Amino acid sequence: MATRSLEILIDEFNRLPGIGKKSAIRLAFHILEMSNTEVERFSKALKDAKETVKKCSVCGNFSEEDICGICSDEFREKNIICVVEDSRDIIPLEKTNRYKGMYHVLNGKIDPLNGITPDKLNLKPLLEKVAKEEIKEIILALNPDLEGETTALYLTRLLKPFHVKITKIASGIPMGGNIEFADIATISRALEGRQEI
Repeated sequence: MATRSLEILIDEFNRLPGIGKKSAIRLAFHILEMSNTEVERFSKALKDAKETVKKCSVCGNFSEEDICGICSDEFREKNIICVVEDSRDIIPLEKTNRYKGMYHVLNGKIDPLNGITPDKLNLKPLLEKVAKEEIKEIILALNPDLEGETTALYLTRLLKPFHVKITKIASGIPMGGNIEFADIATISRALEGRQEI
């Protein structure tokens, strides 16, 4: 029904994570309705980001420099490392303005069904850092799903011999959530992670 070039554009949008067929069609038609200048600006932004953004050599976060702004910030606490699955997880943690330590990006989580084994994760630099530097605490900020829990357990076993404090972010019922609609695992975590008031 659509032209070949439009079908290709729809397929390319559909390959992006979280974009279904209807959203892909909507995006493709939006591109066609944009002016040539807007399309050129959009394509230049894609090309520039792909060419200039790379992984920080220290933590694995995205950066335009060899070392990202967080790792090069002299006011950050260098002896606390927050381990996250990917760079996207750093954004909400930074928005809290409560965490002032360093990060380490794993680039995924253990998921054998999808072929992601521990050797495919960015683990070696973390272990080297813990072995060489005086790290006070490792915070595991992984998603509270089966793969995230498996990865947290695996990391805990790897890090225990270094005698470093290992903590995990609390998880449970979100603000504004209803207990009656929460699943049993979420309620269990909320009870286990309770704090004194």
